[in-house]
Amino acid sequence: MSYFNPHCELSTHEVTNQPPALENYNMFTSDPVLQEAVKRESTGSSFENLVYTGAQLGTEEHLEHGRLANENPPKLKLFDRFGQRIDEVEFHPSYHEMMSIGKGSGLSSVAWEEDTQDGHLHHAALEYMLHQVEAGVCCPLTMTYAGIPIIEQAPELRDEWLPKLISRSYDSRMIPAHLKDGCTMGMAMTEKQGGSDVRANSTKAVKSGDGYLLTGHKWFCSAPMSDSFLTLAYTDAGLSCFFMPRFRPDDSRNNFFIQRLKNKLGNHANASSEIEYQDTWAVLVGEEGRGVATIMDMVHHTRLDTAIAPVSLMRQALAQAVHHARHRSAFQKKLIDQPLMLSVLADLALDLEAGVLTFLHLAHKFDEASHNNEARTYARLAVAVAKFWHNKRCPNFVYECMECLGGAGYVEEGIMPRLYREAPLNSIWEGSGNVICLDILRTLAKEPEALDLFFHQLSPALGQNGDLDLTLEKLRDLIMDAASLERNARIIVEKMALSLQASLMLQYAPADVSAQFCSTRLGDGRNFVYGASQITDAAGILDRLFPQ
Repeated sequence: MSYFNPHCELSTHEVTNQPPALENYNMFTSDPVLQEAVKRESTGSSFENLVYTGAQLGTEEHLEHGRLANENPPKLKLFDRFGQRIDEVEFHPSYHEMMSIGKGSGLSSVAWEEDTQDGHLHHAALEYMLHQVEAGVCCPLTMTYAGIPIIEQAPELRDEWLPKLISRSYDSRMIPAHLKDGCTMGMAMTEKQGGSDVRANSTKAVKSGDGYLLTGHKWFCSAPMSDSFLTLAYTDAGLSCFFMPRFRPDDSRNNFFIQRLKNKLGNHANASSEIEYQDTWAVLVGEEGRGVATIMDMVHHTRLDTAIAPVSLMRQALAQAVHHARHRSAFQKKLIDQPLMLSVLADLALDLEAGVLTFLHLAHKFDEASHNNEARTYARLAVAVAKFWHNKRCPNFVYECMECLGGAGYVEEGIMPRLYREAPLNSIWEGSGNVICLDILRTLAKEPEALDLFFHQLSPALGQNGDLDLTLEKLRDLIMDAASLERNARIIVEKMALSLQASLMLQYAPADVSAQFCSTRLGDGRNFVYGASQITDAAGILDRLFPQ
């Protein structure tokens, strides 16, 4: 058998001590913590699809599609060659390939399909894997997933649109929805003058026949090539929620005018845009004047994915760092055998495992919420806590992983710079850090039972670890200090997040691992940089998360 060598021989030197590419592996079966948690929290009905999708995503081919989708960002096409206004966005074929995998796997639909079990858990595992390969396509897929429950509650839209949104078929053509097998959905809420303060919006809606005509603008419109959008506009009754398709009922193009695409720090494969409405046709969804309350159900579900996304980036970054350290030598040793490097990687691994346990725990609660009001109340609070904390940990986590690769980690040909640019994103989208903390305080004030349910979730771990017990005492004291509540919001949410993670680690991680998580995150020995804490059996921790 002949051996194909894809590299040229160099006359000056032989290339040695370089790690092979991390590719052609199964993203599900190579992740023991993910597998264990899915088995524990579900009926197991999702396993076959997760194994199949994990194998797809880990191939050299699809990892390359992720790279190409980011290196060839979308292009705005305002007019066709005949001068007709079209307001379309053109994507690289690799973007469409990744969208096809996401839609085809059921990422945006499995939670809502008939007779589905563990649908949100299944969705969460799919999101976690796809986001490691290509984060940009996760935006329209997340918006579609999060928009479906609102359409389910809209009788005038349900019959026509629900089958298209739940379909696993991906059709990128800009044509009316009734000509497609599958559709996607976006969201457009914020405006220039208000940002997160959507009540400062100025877009107006005027009744016209069976619908409304909208006039105004949106500063951030996610996924402008979606087939439909949820948006906010003022009627005489107040701020209201509207469903806006790209085509009117007569199949003519709706007045959806893209002004420009955002030139973003990262997330390059995804088109984020500024748009204008001018007599744009839309349908009222929910009660007139209660638009924020209506669209918050969509926001609630997007927050699950913005809590998953940073952990996904952390997994990919640490996988790259561990892989590099296992194959690269320095000073007569593999990097993985250098005590300081091993401490850094193991310390990072503690946060990764806690993050995986947390988002899958939350996804399970989303499944329970369909038939349990207490689970629904708890999930609304806990998902915001997780979104805040995971995204605060992610940027520095990814940076530390990048540093493990040295100069090679800082070179654009590798994946690390893309992960680093992506790392701050989900802390900003769907509520930045301060907005999330204030939302949590409002929830505690409006639904005090949510806090009782939160502490109840931690009860199985009470008495198992002194650091956790002491942290919970401090947390209760901070919450009781009503005069300083807003000023203390960040430390309150941090302690809530760490307490939740610690309780899950104590319940489901090996005893020595959970004890080290509690001592290094909650105890007096807590340090500010990864690798500064004393981690015992660091090699065992890494081998468990990244089996060789």
